[in-house]
Amino acid sequence: MNTQDFLESIKGQLIVSCQALSNEPLYGPQYMAKMALAAKEGGAIAIRANGIEDITAIKKETNMPIIGLIKQHYSNSPVYITPSIKEIQSLIDTGVEVIALDATYQERPFGESFEDLVHYIRKKSTCLIMGDISTFEEGMTACEVGVDLVSTTLSGYTPYTKHRQKPDFLLIEELSKHSSVPVIAEGNICTPEKAAKALRLGAYAVVVGTAISRPQIITKQFYDEISKTTEELKYTKNYD
Repeated sequence: MNTQDFLESIKGQLIVSCQALSNEPLYGPQYMAKMALAAKEGGAIAIRANGIEDITAIKKETNMPIIGLIKQHYSNSPVYITPSIKEIQSLIDTGVEVIALDATYQERPFGESFEDLVHYIRKKSTCLIMGDISTFEEGMTACEVGVDLVSTTLSGYTPYTKHRQKPDFLLIEELSKHSSVPVIAEGNICTPEKAAKALRLGAYAVVVGTAISRPQIITKQFYDEISKTTEELKYTKNYD
């Protein structure tokens, strides 16, 4: 799939992030592959996935376009979404359509710059590049450096954006008005209504993760609300 075909395929569509960490019940490529298949059957047009094993399994199960990333923590940097050339090369080897990487202003490991990583991807592959940003300025810089898409993934997750609203509709709207590349709305989009709002504000496509692919968190939200309501009802109704 070439660049134009991919971009046309995702316009106005839903992308589902199928990720599970090692401490979560659905951790493992076999589970994420089935989660991605369920997302495909529900109408998702592409999958965002973390790690080589998950990406390989999802590709085999669904044959869908994949936005790939590798979460890797280094002691000398807060950047963990595809932080270095090492992770980038591993993603290139999987044949993912898009590589997602941190495009914030935070210090990267090994002295590599964001520009270095973009240049490496361009030199070594035909993969599209998605810059995950947390501010308007980071988004505009990522465009200047040469990404194909910017995503609002990290708003609220960098030290200087923890105060921002979630989802960050203001950022989505501002970037959509000024960005030279498609803006992907991602981050705390937890209802269909919020996904639709992101599109109305100018987002090119929407990524939804936790609200679809982390059932333990979805269950907890229902549990918390029901527990609170049950406690309230104890004071208004007689259950004897």
